[in-house]
Amino acid sequence: QVQLVESGGGFVQAGGSLRLSCAASGRTFSTYTMGWFRQAPGKEREFVAAISWRGGSTAYADSVKGRFTISRDNAKNTVFLQMNSLKPENTTGYYCAADRRVTVVLSRRGDEYDYWGQGTQVTVSS
Repeated sequence: QVQLVESGGGFVQAGGSLRLSCAASGRTFSTYTMGWFRQAPGKEREFVAAISWRGGSTAYADSVKGRFTISRDNAKNTVFLQMNSLKPENTTGYYCAADRRVTVVLSRRGDEYDYWGQGTQVTVSS
């Protein structure tokens, strides 16, 4: 079992930056693909970014490419999402997730991730 705890959300003005962190428990964290998703109330969950277990491969939603960067520190069991040039439409809850499958493909589907955090709220004012 893996427990994920996000932090780093908050309020920021448009154009600003935030760095989200996701701390994981469990010795197998370093073998999992990790992803970030976001979901607003009443809306579908949306893929944001994913990173392979060693960090050598990443994937991004087109809407965040060039502005967001996913990274991980396996020694600290933590995955990060650096968010730059934030826009008001980026306001929502952000969730990290762990995919325990052994795969070379970074999934963009939430239903293929096995563990989820409780989320952290990001609010971007105009």
